[in-house]
Amino acid sequence: MIRTDRHGDVLVVIADNPPVNALSEAMRHALGKAVTAAVADPAVRAVIIRCDGRGFFAGADIASFGKPSSPPSLPAVIDAIEASEKPVLAAIHGNALGGGLEVALGCHYRIATTSAKLGLPEVKLGLLPGAGGTQRLPRLVGMPEALSMITTGEAVPARRALEIGLVDRLAGDDSLEPEAIAFAREILLLKEHPRTSKRTERLAEAVRDPALFDRFRHEIAGKVKGFAAPEACIQAIEAAVKLPFAEGVAKERALFASLVKSEQSRALRHIFFAERAAAKIEDIPRDTSRIPIARVGIVGAGTMGGGIAMNFLSIGIPVTIVERDQAPLDRGIATIRRNYERTASRGRLTQNDVERAMALLRPSLAIEDLADCDLVIEAVFENMAVKKEVFRKLDAIAKPGAILASNTSRLDLNAMAAETERPEAVIGLHFFSPANVMRLLEVVRGAKTGPSQLATVMDVAKRIGKVAVVSGVCPGFIGNRMLAQRSKQAQMLILEGAKPWDVDRVLTNFGFPMGPFQMSDLAGLDLGWRRESSKGESIRDLLCERDRRGQKTSKGYYDYDESRRPSPSSEVEEIIAGYAASRGYRPRSVDEQEILERLLYPMINEGARILEEGIAQRASDIDVVWINGYGWPTVTGGPMFWADGLGLGTIVAGLKSHQARLGADFMLSPLLLRKTSEGGRFN
Repeated sequence: MIRTDRHGDVLVVIADNPPVNALSEAMRHALGKAVTAAVADPAVRAVIIRCDGRGFFAGADIASFGKPSSPPSLPAVIDAIEASEKPVLAAIHGNALGGGLEVALGCHYRIATTSAKLGLPEVKLGLLPGAGGTQRLPRLVGMPEALSMITTGEAVPARRALEIGLVDRLAGDDSLEPEAIAFAREILLLKEHPRTSKRTERLAEAVRDPALFDRFRHEIAGKVKGFAAPEACIQAIEAAVKLPFAEGVAKERALFASLVKSEQSRALRHIFFAERAAAKIEDIPRDTSRIPIARVGIVGAGTMGGGIAMNFLSIGIPVTIVERDQAPLDRGIATIRRNYERTASRGRLTQNDVERAMALLRPSLAIEDLADCDLVIEAVFENMAVKKEVFRKLDAIAKPGAILASNTSRLDLNAMAAETERPEAVIGLHFFSPANVMRLLEVVRGAKTGPSQLATVMDVAKRIGKVAVVSGVCPGFIGNRMLAQRSKQAQMLILEGAKPWDVDRVLTNFGFPMGPFQMSDLAGLDLGWRRESSKGESIRDLLCERDRRGQKTSKGYYDYDESRRPSPSSEVEEIIAGYAASRGYRPRSVDEQEILERLLYPMINEGARILEEGIAQRASDIDVVWINGYGWPTVTGGPMFWADGLGLGTIVAGLKSHQARLGADFMLSPLLLRKTSEGGRFN
């Protein structure tokens, strides 16, 4: 794991622990031993620590958190590095994250390649840096930067790291070691070398103004609501100001120990591993051949088509986008540009980035212009007849080997594939709106989808920054199939006596960003609705007939003011009461616990059925879908993980108690019943 190279009186300690140089027990031991030997060697006057492979140390093994470990601990290794009388220089390339950055903070100096990124992402796992990071980082970069980096977990690029004092010098991507050696020789001319734990000058601002911590808490309150780790991070950083270094470290360790045992952290770590597991397809070998994707074609320049296009343009893949008429094509191109310009105005892109992306976009009115594309994605109206027609046309013009994909959210992919002479090339790519922002991508595997095609799109999903989950073919796939159960119960609950705002409040209190009726108003109640064919057969029909179409008309299930703030509507109550009476419902009082159980327990049951049928590969895939695509609160770990924690017996008992109200077609999942009887879990 460790080798050393001598360059005169400078020793380079090189770590090589693929794939990410994790600071495992063996690595900690080897690193500590190498540093101790270097300090004891009179021929060595300076030490450089660097890593082979993709990057600097990536941090500790997350799977080992909360388990007993053998010495040396990471804090002990870092303390030994910092205590060295000989200067120690961290030479960073790739990512220096978590424990990796904490190692660098313990070194006396830091040099990084211009492409490097540095961060402490532990908060994303419900934790805080546990090897002195909350104590050393503020001493190097000051309070505002330390608070931001540690409570968000976001990494900073190397140039920014230089500006804030996190690194001392930048190096070329191909010349890190020689530049680090040259830097080390400069360092040797200095009489003293700074130990981060002894520095206090960047703490002065917080000493003068201790109220800055409470101001920061107020600033981030809305973003971190429901999460425990950010507050623990702030408390640990406060300790860096109020306590001597050793006592601050002890406070950090105590907070870390508390967090690592928490349900929140267990849930967040579950999602961390679940997202990585989702990329693995159980019956496809890793060496399955991939299809090169050099150009992407998109049919449809509407909201979805344009958003999908941006994913590829942003990573430098040319896109041909096709529409039937010039006006919608022009609107679509203008929207893409406007989205890029908005991102640039926020400083996340340069104008050159915008122009570079737009230059890769080729608009067309001729579907034949997709003939040179390696991947073609249809994003047309959600109508089977329309989609079948598109696939017939694509089959006729697409080149051999091209992958033909549908963005359908619920329709039968196998029926589309049957319209072609190449069903093995047909796959579902269900992007979520806005497609250029949302992380989730449901990859729908048809009955005849080929292994190369499936493996290729999973790789492509990673390239465009998506979390991809494989689903089999069924109405609604994984996410919308489960959503349908929740929507059905929400509609039944308001007929029985619950108010729409009661239902929404229960879900937002649970942690969802909005409830089903708020979501309907935001999307527009008139999606797919036509006045000329409306027969008042649903509450939605009745609302739309009164021009209550959602936020865009300032009234839907709610009334909205000029700032789109919602308020309960007496008119909606009257509409629902009349409709319920006409269907024979007698209003009753429905408490919040029943609302929660009626909305969520049928989803768990449907998730179990999805597993029974092989639609999802694993329960954790369902959690990934709902966390990344539907706003399920991350701190619960997703629906199936949450159900495990609650107890599957509790779910079954609740479903049985409500079964008479769940609908005539409701059936308890045999898998759920079996796991309950065996005392089992989904995950």
